[in-house]
Amino acid sequence: MAKSNDTTRSKASATAQQDGTAPPAQHVWLAGLGAMAKAQEQGSKAIEALVNDGLAFQRKSQAEAQQRLQEATERLSHMASDFGQQTSGRVDKLEHLFEDRVAKALHRLGMPTLLDIQMLTDRVAQLEAQLAGLPTKGAPKPASTTAKNTVAATGKTVKAKPQAASAAKRPKKTV
Repeated sequence: MAKSNDTTRSKASATAQQDGTAPPAQHVWLAGLGAMAKAQEQGSKAIEALVNDGLAFQRKSQAEAQQRLQEATERLSHMASDFGQQTSGRVDKLEHLFEDRVAKALHRLGMPTLLDIQMLTDRVAQLEAQLAGLPTKGAPKPASTTAKNTVAATGKTVKAKPQAASAAKRPKKTV
């Protein structure tokens, strides 16, 4: 019986080919064969087109990635500079607070400030200038001449006092 079915099918297919009407399964098969033949003909062109499309997509995605990286870098640098400015401001405040507390502690201990020392230096300079402008009537003589016997303006010989004795009589000053 299988033989009779095969012969009937081949007779039907031969008649269908002659009529130009093929069954749907054969149409699908023939369409697949045609697509494969076309793909073989245009295969190299299609592959080249796909490679070119892939390269273009890769360039585009790399450019976008670089742009986003640059934007992120800019944001981070702005955040870092803002953070640095805030930190700098806080450190300055802390530094001033520390300086003020140290100055108060030194003042309580009686230590002169830089302004006090500068005022004293200016006053000493002013007094030295005044002394330099005074006449030198009662100015002390140099130490080398006071140790020897000298003749006073009256012509009498006057013996000078030893320096060590006069220094011993004076009390020492403490600062």
